Amino acid sequence: MKTLQWHAPRDVRIVEAPVPALTGPGDALVRVVRSAVCGTDLHPYRGEIPGFTPGTVTGHEFTGVVERVGAGVRGFRPGDRVVASDVIACGSCWYCARGWHYQCAEVGLFGYDTVVGTTPVAGGHAEYVRIPFADTVLSAIPDEVTDEQALFVGDILATGYAAAERAGIRPGDVVAVVGCGPVGLMALKAAQLMGAAEVLAIDPAESRRATAAAQGAVPLATGDDLAEKVRALTEGRGADVVLEAVGVDASLRSALEIVRPLGTVCAVGAHASEAMPMPTGLAFGKELTLRFAVGDPISSRDRLMRLIRTGRIDPTFLISHRLPLAEAVEGFKLFDAGHAMKVVLVP
Repeated sequence: MKTLQWHAPRDVRIVEAPVPALTGPGDALVRVVRSAVCGTDLHPYRGEIPGFTPGTVTGHEFTGVVERVGAGVRGFRPGDRVVASDVIACGSCWYCARGWHYQCAEVGLFGYDTVVGTTPVAGGHAEYVRIPFADTVLSAIPDEVTDEQALFVGDILATGYAAAERAGIRPGDVVAVVGCGPVGLMALKAAQLMGAAEVLAIDPAESRRATAAAQGAVPLATGDDLAEKVRALTEGRGADVVLEAVGVDASLRSALEIVRPLGTVCAVGAHASEAMPMPTGLAFGKELTLRFAVGDPISSRDRLMRLIRTGRIDPTFLISHRLPLAEAVEGFKLFDAGHAMKVVLVP
């Protein structure tokens, strides 16, 4: 089968590999129908993750059809259309029982080596994928939902929704989204669904601001006068809620500066820095609430599928490029250069 493998920074290759074997009774084998390139995939691609293992099959966003199941799988059978959660979890531990799957002792992330968890699992930029804990990790796709719509439930829609939900958005709030990449745009749509009166879309890229504006947001460029612009749009107060979807220190600092006193910042960008000097005086003086969120498709996918099925949201507006898996290397280049919003790969 064809796979896309990481070998070194900016060196991903299409490589032939054997079809994965089932290694446990809870496994399933899925034939991939659609996969996508995520912003998270760019971290190893750009060399930002030391020790990433050469030969890793990348990709954690994918839909497909069940080909085989292990003896212990109860919820699926060959022929079922499914979407996989990017987060791998056992489904039965103390954390999973509470819906906190990212904290599971068996946690992993497809195609991400051991950056999350201790056991690497090959990813979805391939023709076939082995799914551990299939009854937990997989979700059936309703007949009314397309493969491409369901693709977003496995990661970025669930992640953006988690940011809006955990920020406690109330009807009538003014919500600012810092970073209008795919996750930020999904957070924007979630904020609208939750009753935000207005969403301010903040990004340095004109193309991303234009996409946000087409979805009903007020576009704002980043810059030294950002806080002043936000206050001007909110009667001098600042945003009620800020959703930070970049994952770098400067963006989190901006979020803390533009939120109003007694407001909430929810950071959903993948933060890894240990260098940011926390502006405790600012946060204390404004009595802020700061939260961090990691998307959990396993917990939210049923609600998200209903929103798609009933027409409340259609995440496919994000797709800018559809490419065959054989052209995935070019897809990474386009996304890395900022020439693509969302690249979907078709095996």
